[in-house]
Amino acid sequence: MMSPSPRAADTNTHAAPSLAAVLIVLTRKAGAWHVLFIRRSTRNDDRHSGQVAFPGGRVEAGDTDMTDTALREAEEEIGLPREKLHVLMHLPDSDTSTGYVVTPVVAVLDGEFEPVLQTAEVARLFSMPLAWLREPENRWSRLWRNRPVVYFKDYDGENLWGATARMTVSLLEALDSGELTLPAH
Repeated sequence: MMSPSPRAADTNTHAAPSLAAVLIVLTRKAGAWHVLFIRRSTRNDDRHSGQVAFPGGRVEAGDTDMTDTALREAEEEIGLPREKLHVLMHLPDSDTSTGYVVTPVVAVLDGEFEPVLQTAEVARLFSMPLAWLREPENRWSRLWRNRPVVYFKDYDGENLWGATARMTVSLLEALDSGELTLPAH
């Protein structure tokens, strides 16, 4: 499969950035750590249509902070109750070519939950093994408009690239540096 390219029409260099947050959920499956992802639904009015992402979205007036935004969005998009999560940290903010400043919030899922997808926004919920994501041969980057774009090999038919891939690398760097430690299970 050919790697997707960022679309020139998506570049927004003049407007003030919008604030958003995503939730990076770590969960245990068959004794190994996995990271949850969504594939966005295909919609003509969505710049990120069909892309692999983390649950998340724009800050809304009632949100108390970026953690609240990420938790609210995950509950709305995939039915993940906030009481099933233990928030560990925020990763560095990530600027996107579509005019967002995104705060990645990292949390561990306590047990399991029954997903309820908001199908207007989410087509699929799936996970990738943390060990697979950590393998250097599974990712690369290339320059687009003098900006590095991160790509991962396809996993289970899904293509992880762009801002979500960059935030995934930030997660891996936090783990490798010891800034983030996962609970022993």
